[in-house]
Amino acid sequence: MSGGGSDKARPRKKLSGPATGRLANRECSIARAMDVIGDRWTLLVMREAYYGTTRFDEFEYFVGAAPNILSSRLKKLIEANMMRKVPVPGHKGRYEYVLTDQGRAFFPAYLALKKWGDDWLSEPEGPQVVFVERGSGRPVKYPALRAANGKPLGPDDVDVVPGTGAVSFNRKRFGSSSLHEKAHAPRREAPKR
Repeated sequence: MSGGGSDKARPRKKLSGPATGRLANRECSIARAMDVIGDRWTLLVMREAYYGTTRFDEFEYFVGAAPNILSSRLKKLIEANMMRKVPVPGHKGRYEYVLTDQGRAFFPAYLALKKWGDDWLSEPEGPQVVFVERGSGRPVKYPALRAANGKPLGPDDVDVVPGTGAVSFNRKRFGSSSLHEKAHAPRREAPKR
C-alpha cells in the first residue's frame, strides 16, 4: 500500500447514510426481482415449470427440495403472480402449478442465466439440456445484446441514467438528466487506449 505504510483504508464518502442506500435498493427492479426469484430453490422450481412440470410430487422429485421448502417456494411464486395453483379436473384435492403470463415473461431472463451457466460453468462435455424449437427441432438461439446500430453491446457501452421512477438517491447518484436528454445528448469520446 502507498501513503506512509498505513494499512487502513481511506474512509469512503458517505452519500447520505445507509438507510438511503437501502431505500434505493428496495425500489430497484433487480432487488425486487431477486425478492421473487433470488434463491436456488425458487429458480429451480421455475426451471421445472419451463420443462413442463406441474405437480407437487414432480417438483419435489426433480428439484430435490424438502417438501416444506418446496411448499414455501411455490406459495411465494403464487403470491408473486409467477404461478397459479389450479385444481386437477376429476381429482378432488389435487392441484397443478402452472405458469402465469408474468411467469412466462420471465423465460427470456431464465434463458439468459442458463446460457451464462452453459457457457461458463458446464462440464467440458457441454450442457445437461438444451432447448429446441418444438416445430423444427432446431436449437433455440439466444439473442445477443445489440446497440441500435447492430454492434454487440457490453457493460462498457452503456450509461446508467435515472429512470422515470427513480428515487432521489438514484437521481443524485446517476445525475438528474432524463433518459430522453441522455439519448439525444452528444456522445462523449471514448478514452484512447
